[in-house]
Amino acid sequence: MKVLIINGPNLNLLGTREPEIYGTVSMENYLENLKSEFPFHELKYYQSNIEGEIINRIQEDDFEALVINPGAFTHYSYAIADCLKNIQKQKIEIHISNIYKREEFRQRSVTAANTDAVLCGFGMNGYRLAILSLK
Repeated sequence: MKVLIINGPNLNLLGTREPEIYGTVSMENYLENLKSEFPFHELKYYQSNIEGEIINRIQEDDFEALVINPGAFTHYSYAIADCLKNIQKQKIEIHISNIYKREEFRQRSVTAANTDAVLCGFGMNGYRLAILSLK
């Protein structure tokens, strides 16, 4: 199965950004672990700090399932939400931290309603759990 993993803004800083919340492992290192654990999946990774680039990447339609951590776009990007609504593939939203234990503005996801499931608070393991849940 071709799985596209997308990370939104500031998640290019994983490993150094607020390690008390996001941990000390970079996405590149974690992705290598995922590829080793799931050799039967073709894992593609994309990260952007730019909303339109994320939409363009999703619309390339070269994957069978999507694991997305929209980052801050979670809370206000109706454009990404609309894009997700129009993709008829498995879609799982993940968040490294438990967004419900954070600031009030982080506790609402406008994108989640257009995904099949949401995982939050499992740290980097959320990406793994999302892949495990794919059918």
